[in-house]
Amino acid sequence: MLERIYLALDFPNKTQAENLLKKLPQGLGIKIGLELFLKEGLDFVKKIKAAGYNVFLDLKFHDIPNTVFQAVKQVADSCDLLNVHAIGGIEMLKAAKEASLNTVKPPKLLGVTVLTSINAKTWSLMGGQGTIAEAVEKRALLCHEAGLDGVVASPLEVPLVKAICGEKFLTVVPGIRPKGEVQGDQKRVATPKEAIAKGADYLVIGRPITRASDPARALEAILREIKDDGRN
Repeated sequence: MLERIYLALDFPNKTQAENLLKKLPQGLGIKIGLELFLKEGLDFVKKIKAAGYNVFLDLKFHDIPNTVFQAVKQVADSCDLLNVHAIGGIEMLKAAKEASLNTVKPPKLLGVTVLTSINAKTWSLMGGQGTIAEAVEKRALLCHEAGLDGVVASPLEVPLVKAICGEKFLTVVPGIRPKGEVQGDQKRVATPKEAIAKGADYLVIGRPITRASDPARALEAILREIKDDGRN
């Protein structure tokens, strides 16, 4: 189960990130987002990958097709998972997929459907049409048509995505909050156990581990929660 968790290294610098990693077991996936990437750059991403970690490079590319093509080419050999915004459209998604194949071991390419920080009220205020679930469905189908390997979606939409795109279509799920944890800026959330039960392939977990007084113990508690069949 450890290999299905990607730890969100949302830190302002590599020193803090590396200090945390020393406290946690190998086998854990690592998600590197904009904050750390902009500070430390691609060399740091490659360093983490060379250390034996699976890396999810969470940069959410969204631009015209050629720009995204060139951007994906720059980073495709440094990560195992990479994402782009599905809202960029079919041509952009196809360009991203084509670019991702220009390396010996292409990363799994994911389309971001609707951010987990968005709820129904926010969706309406930003001019979203229909429901969030309907938007996720359309964007997941677009990603599937473009040849992407999966999507980033909230745990609430995982069963829908699997139903329309197939069980092999990957679902990478942020918005994970263990029992008793505050939601923070996440709106569409589930516990780790709930997300796995819904069919999530990978869980992205950050603050419940990174901000814990004992990160290793927090991770162990999450793993126990997932494995608990309710009879223990």
